[in-house]
Amino acid sequence: MVNSKFLFNNLIVLSLSAAALSVPLQQQVAAEQVANLSNRAIAQQPKSDVKLPNLGVPELPPLGEPSQYLPQEPNAPQNAIEEVRLVLKLRERRVYVYRKNKVQASFPVAVGKGGWETPTGNFKITHMIKDPVWEHPWTGELVPAGPDNPLGSRWIGFWTDGKNVIGFHGTPNPESIGRAASHGCVRMFDKDAQALFEKVAVGTPVIVEK
Repeated sequence: MVNSKFLFNNLIVLSLSAAALSVPLQQQVAAEQVANLSNRAIAQQPKSDVKLPNLGVPELPPLGEPSQYLPQEPNAPQNAIEEVRLVLKLRERRVYVYRKNKVQASFPVAVGKGGWETPTGNFKITHMIKDPVWEHPWTGELVPAGPDNPLGSRWIGFWTDGKNVIGFHGTPNPESIGRAASHGCVRMFDKDAQALFEKVAVGTPVIVEK
């Protein structure tokens, strides 16, 4: 048989213990509910409401010289014909070789005599011949290349009327150099004609001045 007073006292103790335990549990449950409500409220906020820090627009570095970044055309090769020109001064009896507007060389010459003057104007070299064969303009006789050939060892033609031609050439008569002695052509010492031959090409401009 259990003492009722003892049981009553024990019930009071158990009730107090249960009450003491229920308080922390209720606080924990309430805290979890508040946390859940906060998380739900944050999750339901629209993304546009989230404010990000303003970092500003980044400043791009300058490109500098465009040629460093753009593809470039390869350099065009230098054209020897365009760089070189001949200037023949009839009164001086001398031809000048210009390269890029600077005199590279000059040579004494003989020019056309009275009635057979060397034509003035702007021309271009039309043909070049080593060891040319000369044809006599009246008899048609052919003189082969050699020491007796009136054209010497080089011919550099720059003028024609369709029948006759005029050009620079060597000569077996060096005593005529410096005079008006030819039939329109420009005579040179043979060694000078050879040197000039190496400095020009077909298409090189020839300017003949008085």
